[in-house]
Amino acid sequence: MAFTVFILQLAVRILSFPLYLLKFLGLWNQISKKWFPYYMMKFSATYNGQMAGKKQELFSKLQDFAGPSGKLSLLEVSSGTGTNFKFYPPGCRVTCVDPNPNFEKFLFKSIAENRHLQFERFLVAPGENMHQVADSSVDVVVCTTVLCSVENQEQMLREVCRVLRPGGAFFFIEHVADEHSTWNYCWQVVEPAWYLVFDGCYLTRESWKALERASFSKLKLQHIQPPLSCKVLRPHVYGYAVK
Repeated sequence: MAFTVFILQLAVRILSFPLYLLKFLGLWNQISKKWFPYYMMKFSATYNGQMAGKKQELFSKLQDFAGPSGKLSLLEVSSGTGTNFKFYPPGCRVTCVDPNPNFEKFLFKSIAENRHLQFERFLVAPGENMHQVADSSVDVVVCTTVLCSVENQEQMLREVCRVLRPGGAFFFIEHVADEHSTWNYCWQVVEPAWYLVFDGCYLTRESWKALERASFSKLKLQHIQPPLSCKVLRPHVYGYAVK
């Protein structure tokens, strides 16, 4: 299996050479940052349809972490096109953070379609450095398919813990590496090309390990295999962690 993986990775790298050349010349990031929101608008609609049950089940617990006022203060990290908004409880105060400013127009379209929410602000920042968000200022942090692409998972989770109030919760849905003995994991090694085309997304991250190492007082995490169209994205972890 290890030899097969090596050969596949080598073949993928060779076929991806034009993309690596564009990246080396400093052109690819400009291209991908502009087209990626258009792709995510289509992908997120499909993903939402296939994950709707899991999202409804998980996000039904959000209101349990509202503060004394009863209003939920929520921060979504790498909010993308705002496809999670419809799952949030009415009256929820939402702040969005995303490193790609090109998502803004798609995000505001979603805000207009989800009048049950109270939108507060959109910040252009990576999840690893959300300095515009005050310490212990939000009840809940949400991220979905984000840990696959951040540069430093541990630093992002430290930031999550910093902005959460004591007793607040971090909700997550993340695609992860499959078991190494599976053929699906073998196909996940298309990662070198995938990483470039899909804005820094890694297919073989074992994100549950970073969640287990983070300084949460409680972690509820499940491994699932939702019936997604794209098989390499099927292995998932989802759940929540309490500060």
